[in-house]
Amino acid sequence: MSKASFLTKASTTSLPAKPDQNILTAAKGGSIVFAGDVFQQGVRLVAGYLLARLLGAEQLGLCNLALTVASIAAGLALLGLPSAMVRYVPLFTSRQDTARLWGTLQIGLGLTAIVSMLIGIGLFVLADPIAEQMFHEPELAPLLRVVSPIVPFLALCNTIAAATRGFKKMQYTVISQSISQPTIRLILVVALAAIVGLNAATALATYNVSVIIAFVIVLYFLNTLFPLKRPLRAARRDTRETLRFALPVYLSSLIGLFGGNVQTLLLGALGTAANVGIFAVASQINIFGRIFHGSIVTTSAPIVSELYGRGEREQMGRFYQTVTKWTFTVNLPLFLIVLLFPGPILSIFGQSFVGGATALSILAWASLVQTGTGICGLVINMTGNTHLRLMNSLVTFVLTLGLNFLLIPRWGLVGTAVAAVASAIVMNALRLLEVFILFRLLPYNSSFVKPIAAGLMALAAARGLRFLFPSEVTLIHVAMNVVVLLAVYVGTVLLLGLSQEDRMVLTRLVQRVNNVFHSKEH
Repeated sequence: MSKASFLTKASTTSLPAKPDQNILTAAKGGSIVFAGDVFQQGVRLVAGYLLARLLGAEQLGLCNLALTVASIAAGLALLGLPSAMVRYVPLFTSRQDTARLWGTLQIGLGLTAIVSMLIGIGLFVLADPIAEQMFHEPELAPLLRVVSPIVPFLALCNTIAAATRGFKKMQYTVISQSISQPTIRLILVVALAAIVGLNAATALATYNVSVIIAFVIVLYFLNTLFPLKRPLRAARRDTRETLRFALPVYLSSLIGLFGGNVQTLLLGALGTAANVGIFAVASQINIFGRIFHGSIVTTSAPIVSELYGRGEREQMGRFYQTVTKWTFTVNLPLFLIVLLFPGPILSIFGQSFVGGATALSILAWASLVQTGTGICGLVINMTGNTHLRLMNSLVTFVLTLGLNFLLIPRWGLVGTAVAAVASAIVMNALRLLEVFILFRLLPYNSSFVKPIAAGLMALAAARGLRFLFPSEVTLIHVAMNVVVLLAVYVGTVLLLGLSQEDRMVLTRLVQRVNNVFHSKEH
């Protein structure tokens, strides 16, 4: 695509978007990312099951440890540049500023490539001391050397995918990272296991190949959106501005990168290994409640950046409220299911996990707080207030650390869950307050009454069914209650009526389904 053709294409998207179009874009992109995440989690579950059977606990543990180190190394190399891509790509595209857009891509891809290659080389050279002195596992060293070459591909894949999301093409990240990468790895695992057998090194090699293929795919997609074969001097690079935005995000991401594991580490140091396992399962269950929220956040980032860049505060406020209501509405019934049946849910993984029922119920509240406050963190980030994100992350990290030191010795697993809820409340309360002070925006309006009323009705129906059939709580009993709860919840929401935005999205969805069926008939 020539420069002229790119400008022509950009001009079609640079006109101020109607509010309804922003809602439709978020709904479409969110549904694509959500479907991709669900698919990815399913394929990973199958691959994880096969690897556990083929490798055994010790080899699988070493394999996962090597992948964790590689992921951390790639995270260290990002420098916050993926967020900068999502922030500036839609901004310069809407302004038809090809020179600054090309400069932004040069900064993002160039710095990520240089830093990630240096870190990958460092990981290869320092594999022995890392394995022996940090993890006391000499067998880990050769596995670290296997994954060290993949660090640049991991980092670049994330940065390039962020750039495609900046062009509001969510499907490209889904195709490359959520579908292609896990699927290719699963195919390679099955093929190697059937032909030559599998060990930790070959299992890691399958991961390396899948990441490289995903990198090639997402790079191809970026090149179709903005041809990269153009003179380097045609760019206008504002490295200082880009890094001024990116580095606070980077520091915040580092805190999240290491802080995300602090509860597991402290629970293992101050509690028991069994509690670590139960906490891992409980956290994994709660991830499903946040998948839709994460999908909406991913899709909303370039929209919020563009609306803010154009000064369209009213549209940004309406968008803020609409997507927050969506994330809360989708998560509420999942929260109720976990709150009502934590024990039976955990029993699926074995009776030894049932002891974490109370902790799972508490963790469900943390998930509800996260999704119930919507995209307030994203609004702070995409409006350039990254110093606030850094401050919030620091406060939350210190609070999480202190509460875990205080509560784990007293309450064990329950103490960890309480610390997680307290941290989530403080983090999201800060975000809500900051967005209100900066823009006088709140994510809530009268439409939130409907999902709350539907949730109360569904809760009453589930409780009533349990009162009528007070038999032992089995998985069949739980399934019946879940069906009743979801039916009452959805029915009440529909009975109370959908908003204009909801009807618009559903109408578009029905139209797309009808078009698919009509095309098949012809």
